[in-house]
Amino acid sequence: MKHLSCRLLLCLAFSIVSLFMVRQGFATLGQTADSVESDRRALSAVRGGTTAQNGYTVQEVTYDGAALREYISASGIVFAVAWNGMRHPDLTALLGSYTDQYQKALAQTSRQPGLRRLSVKADGVVVEKWGHVRNLQGRAYAPDLIPPGVAIDEIR
Repeated sequence: MKHLSCRLLLCLAFSIVSLFMVRQGFATLGQTADSVESDRRALSAVRGGTTAQNGYTVQEVTYDGAALREYISASGIVFAVAWNGMRHPDLTALLGSYTDQYQKALAQTSRQPGLRRLSVKADGVVVEKWGHVRNLQGRAYAPDLIPPGVAIDEIR
């Protein structure tokens, strides 16, 4: 019985730590690119490719059946994040200081039954989610941080 109690406590502790790590596990809009590597380590994610584009870089990490692409301007600031996978990521961790703006805009956004796409636009952030079971996708970006010449359709 004592052995079972120890196992239960250990599982509970691991679950709490895992939840904390997932919540803190993404690059945050408006933050520096330094957060990408610490995010990768915190998630035990596998670093994917890094692609240099005209005026920005895309770094990809994969973890837990999901791919997360972090868009970083030449000045080193994360201006967008896109994802696809089994579930949508924790937007609180992704949006950081933009979370309140997003939540207020979300509360005012009408949902249309049957649509599998959601677009929420606030003054400083845009969040779009779409997809279906086992293939959920989305993107979040701060329009004011997008480098000149970068089209929103490049964030995918």
